[in-house]
Amino acid sequence: MHLGVIDLTIILVYIVGVVLLGVFVTKRASKNIHNYFLGGNVMPWWALGVSNASGMFDVAGTMLLVYWLAVYGMKSMWIPWLWPVFNQIFLMVYMSAWLRRSNVMTGAEWIKTRFGTGKGGNLSHIIVVVFALISVLGFLSYGFKGIGEFAVAFLPPIVTNAATLARYPDINVNLYGLLIMAITAIYVVKGGMFSVVITELMQYAILTISSIAIGIIAMSYVSPSMIHEVLPHGWSNIFFGWNLHLDWTSITAAASTKVAGFGKWIATDGYSMFGLFFIMVLFKGIFISAAGPAPNYDMQRVLSTKNPVEAVKMSSAVNVVLNPARYFMTAGLTVLALTNFNALYSGSISTPNFETILPEVLAHYIPVGLLGLLMAGLIAAFMSNFAATVNAAPAYIVNDIYKRYINPNAAPKVYVHWSYGTTLLVIVVGVGIGFLVSSINQVVLWIVSALWGGYTAANVLKWYWWRFNGFGYFWGMVSGIGSMLILLVLDNLNLIPFLHNWPLTSNASLNSFPIIFIVSIIGCYVATYMTPAEDDEILMNFYKSVRPWGFWKPIREKVMKADPSFVPNKDFKRDMFNIVVGIVWQITLMAAPVYLVIRHWSGFYVSMAIMIATTVVLKFNWWDKLEETFGEGKEKTSEVRDSGVELAGEAK
Repeated sequence: MHLGVIDLTIILVYIVGVVLLGVFVTKRASKNIHNYFLGGNVMPWWALGVSNASGMFDVAGTMLLVYWLAVYGMKSMWIPWLWPVFNQIFLMVYMSAWLRRSNVMTGAEWIKTRFGTGKGGNLSHIIVVVFALISVLGFLSYGFKGIGEFAVAFLPPIVTNAATLARYPDINVNLYGLLIMAITAIYVVKGGMFSVVITELMQYAILTISSIAIGIIAMSYVSPSMIHEVLPHGWSNIFFGWNLHLDWTSITAAASTKVAGFGKWIATDGYSMFGLFFIMVLFKGIFISAAGPAPNYDMQRVLSTKNPVEAVKMSSAVNVVLNPARYFMTAGLTVLALTNFNALYSGSISTPNFETILPEVLAHYIPVGLLGLLMAGLIAAFMSNFAATVNAAPAYIVNDIYKRYINPNAAPKVYVHWSYGTTLLVIVVGVGIGFLVSSINQVVLWIVSALWGGYTAANVLKWYWWRFNGFGYFWGMVSGIGSMLILLVLDNLNLIPFLHNWPLTSNASLNSFPIIFIVSIIGCYVATYMTPAEDDEILMNFYKSVRPWGFWKPIREKVMKADPSFVPNKDFKRDMFNIVVGIVWQITLMAAPVYLVIRHWSGFYVSMAIMIATTVVLKFNWWDKLEETFGEGKEKTSEVRDSGVELAGEAK
């Protein structure tokens, strides 16, 4: 099904409007790279929070959520822990404030505040830049594939030649991904963070309207009895045992095969041993969350806030504005898909592509006019995610490579012009990678499972252990990322079949996480103890400015000896309690909208009661204590851009 004239007009008006709005703010962004990448640290926390949520509300991710909810039911609430979704709670409770106190422009620049500018610090700085670019390119290819699959379901094919289509079956998917990326690049390249945030506020408004409309349509057209007839026993139960125990065979064999996990990991998920899966993602998620945000658009939003208090508020806003709207839409699309499964997949009921549930539902069941608005909203979701991701990568090339090593004394305009060029380069490379991947799930699983295994160990230790040094960080990252790349190559050559046969899942990418993590830890400890500790002054300056809790006793004693008025961080127990409460709170924000759409009233009422209770606890034990805990830098915004350099200089 293709769009009508009215729908196409609505989409065209939206695209033109958002491009003009993005271009309108380019003058302010082009003053210097501080404005270009961080918006001058003048934007309010709620705007950055909505922008961050809008960037996460992407088409490819929403397609995955719909697919997961359709096949795994309410137990799918736990699958996004792969990413892990609850890292936003760690950021909200304390991590965003720790990061913002560094007062730097990128995650790589932050490294100087922790390891200085010696050989170990420089090596650490380089490896963070490499990781940031790899991860950003991975997310770009993920978004590229998602928007292409979404657009091709509605829009007429660009290539119609049968011979070409037979040879390149994904050519129209890739061409539509390329076209929409090119449109978005018009304002992202010129406008930087200002245009990204301002356009994302408008995009989020459209997304919210779209989400509410889809949920209401589902509730209007599908009765609770219709839903009950097509769902297996246990679908609406968020809790689980050792096994998944969802029997789809009476409804569709295709979903049953998905759950069973037979075959190659690209074609199947293999989450039937759900207890093992949950233990794995919880283990992985806690370490990844404790490591802090990866060097991507999420970190850039934190660094763009005015001060540490607004940084944690921004991260809390992400949970509130993202999850209810997104899951209301997800539930509506899922309900429409499951109750009309035979009609949607009448031509290939045995082997449907579950990643296309979202566009299939919209194409068949949303009326003209509203479909155009919803399409605009979902294209907005892609554009938000793409814009945010693209804006993050050039900062590392310009600020952390060109400015630091090649031309440190250039005029501000020179750095801005380099930002334009590197943004285009990142887009081109990301698109090239997108042409090579075959599935959204394929990209996501290697990014969140394998690649993050190489990132996690070193980035946990940097926050919480004083003895960890720059050499340990570098070799920990190198050994982790290196082992990930080796496993990826071996998997593509079918040389590691045992990783597909573990009892956990059939996904080699997820199963490889413990291997990569252990290799990375070994690299961290061996390199750290084979080299001297960082200079005391570097560690003392870092500890005084960031004030982390953890294994910092020798440095804490030196700081307090030099400054008896210094008050160390004693909030570990309270932070851990708030994280547990926050994770429960976050799950209710995801589950309540789904229970509402399927009219599972007991689940909805319990979710709302828990949501209210956890909100009250967080209000008194977290929100009310923000000024007391993080408010010492309230009057400081980011007047010193090169504080990392100054700290390192003081250490000399």
